[in-house]
Amino acid sequence: MKRILSFITVFALLFMACEGPQGPPGFDGFDGQDGEDGGLIVSSAFEIVLDFTPEDNYEFIEPYGFDVFPTDVTLVYISWEVDGGQDIWRLLPQTEYFNDGTLVYNFDFTQNDVRFFLDGTTDFSLLDPSYTDAQVFRVVVVPADNVGRIDYSNLENVMNVYGITEFERR
Repeated sequence: MKRILSFITVFALLFMACEGPQGPPGFDGFDGQDGEDGGLIVSSAFEIVLDFTPEDNYEFIEPYGFDVFPTDVTLVYISWEVDGGQDIWRLLPQTEYFNDGTLVYNFDFTQNDVRFFLDGTTDFSLLDPSYTDAQVFRVVVVPADNVGRIDYSNLENVMNVYGITEFERR
């Protein structure tokens, strides 16, 4: 008797859960090209070589040159060292330690541009030029929907996931 009563209760709850007024319509999605199926969202990327100078307050601002949505996230990697002819890339921020303080390669971004800058407690004017001149960065803009789903510290992994095969040179 208890089983029949339980079955009827579950059956009644299932039917009651399916009734009710329809909710409001959702937001329209982005328009695609007419006649084309939607495709994989690919990230935009570029490579840039910078000199950090006192005249520019040890910073540089670079416009993207492509559309960036308000929810997109910018990642910046620095060519940290070369091992056997191959660049080793590290996700910013990255810190160097000296006897007199620290040097931090850092960045911030808006929907329009990315700013590269030196931060830290060391006197930047006393740095060897190897720390300030011809620094190579790779910038990748990724859709926020995917942030946290992969290990972003590995540039090669990011390139594979987002289908990046080359970086525009600036």
